[in-house]
Amino acid sequence: PALFMENARKGSIVSRANSIGSTSASSVPNTDDEDSDYHQEPYKESYKDRRRRAHTQAERKRRDAIKKGYDDLQAIVPTCEQQDFFIGSQKLSKAIVLQKTIDYIQFLHKEKKKQEEEVSTLRKDVMALKIMKVNYEQIVKAHQDNPNEGKDQVSDEVKFNVFQGIMDSLFQSFNASISVTSFRELSACVFSWIEEHCKPQTLRDIVIGVLHQLKSQLY
Repeated sequence: PALFMENARKGSIVSRANSIGSTSASSVPNTDDEDSDYHQEPYKESYKDRRRRAHTQAERKRRDAIKKGYDDLQAIVPTCEQQDFFIGSQKLSKAIVLQKTIDYIQFLHKEKKKQEEEVSTLRKDVMALKIMKVNYEQIVKAHQDNPNEGKDQVSDEVKFNVFQGIMDSLFQSFNASISVTSFRELSACVFSWIEEHCKPQTLRDIVIGVLHQLKSQLY
């Protein structure tokens, strides 16, 4: 019995030692597993990630293009450089840039229309001058061909009547347009009247009307 108990005690000690050893071994980290995790395969970008990255790049390009467009408008439109007093040195907002651009475009349209009207008026004046030039050339040619024809056939009275008819017609518009409140206003009105009522075409119509009127009185 003593031997049996001694062997049982030794077996218990060995069993406990094996148990402790297995527990210690299980608590030790597995370096083989860590090495396998550390040397894993390279990351592969998914289709969703590629789409997200492409969308981000496209959005960045779109924003850059819009920003460049606003910067170009600020550089082109003169009124964008003249910032308001309340804005100071702050950067103009997109709304203000667009509004100033619209106002500037409308201003250019008005200027273009005004210039077109001026060009049309000048073309009419040129046409009237050409007509007058042709008439004077014909008069000069007639005198050169027949220098003695018609000499002394028109009296001074007729000449005066022609001049009086022209002046009377001009004085009507002159009297209706000129203000004599002050010399400054008189001067301004005179220049305005000349530009409005002394155009070549207007003078030509007046002279033709006076000549036709005197012709009917003489014959």
